[in-house]
Amino acid sequence: MRKGEGVNIITFDDVSLAVEEFGDRGNPPVVLIAGATQSKDWWPRELCEALAGEGLYVIRYDQRDTGESTTSPPARPDYTGRDLATDPLRILDALGLESAHMVGLSMGGGIAQYLGVYAAARVRTLTLIESSPAGGEPGDLPAPAASLVAAESALPEVEDWTDTLAVVDYRVEAERPYAGSFGFDEERFRAIATEEARRSRNMESSMRNHFLVEATGETDPSLITAPTLIFHSDTDPLFPLPHGEALARMIPDSTLVRLDGIGHEVPPPQVWDVVVPALSDHVRRAG
Repeated sequence: MRKGEGVNIITFDDVSLAVEEFGDRGNPPVVLIAGATQSKDWWPRELCEALAGEGLYVIRYDQRDTGESTTSPPARPDYTGRDLATDPLRILDALGLESAHMVGLSMGGGIAQYLGVYAAARVRTLTLIESSPAGGEPGDLPAPAASLVAAESALPEVEDWTDTLAVVDYRVEAERPYAGSFGFDEERFRAIATEEARRSRNMESSMRNHFLVEATGETDPSLITAPTLIFHSDTDPLFPLPHGEALARMIPDSTLVRLDGIGHEVPPPQVWDVVVPALSDHVRRAG
């Protein structure tokens, strides 16, 4: 592991992952796992610092094909869903950690579920944010809002992926339909997208490749033994509230906290007064 511009670059085989740490390494470690196509920038620095201020050692990272981590050619990812799912374990190994508290958003929630079942000894607790059961028998769950399909088909084409302004515009418009009843904070999302575009090796790969990787297969959440905290909103257009309720019903030692008003997103500042203490309490209760 080497130090570079405030970010640790962890290398293994032919892969490198950009990792950033907040807080004292002696505190309980918390790994933040972003959703599909998202770099670590989507976990806001202010949120990471607030969690560190609660006595947590917070780790955020760029998944493959995002930010400063290893990238593949557009539409040709050279890794699998299993690789993405086990990268948090490689990060723990590089940092000398036997286990950690895993926090996953959306696809990151699927990764967290996978780790909770297949790497249970390395998972102290799980926190699943706007996620959905990755397998098992959840029953009938509502489909994504029809507006999402229409919005995705209306996204502007990016003719030149080296045109930062065009890429940022595209990124902002891609996020807009996932907003909840709080509305879409364009200024905040544009700032995140701008920082992400500035740092990323290849934004075209970032926006395409995660959707093309081979899946890990189903993971039955009912097999999770780690204490699990579930944050879910009644205004998530991709995974409506019954998805979070199904997780709470399936995972034996779980608690559902509703974050009404947010969309399919990392919890925004409006709900940090709920999220930060709930997450820190969840970690502390696990010892």
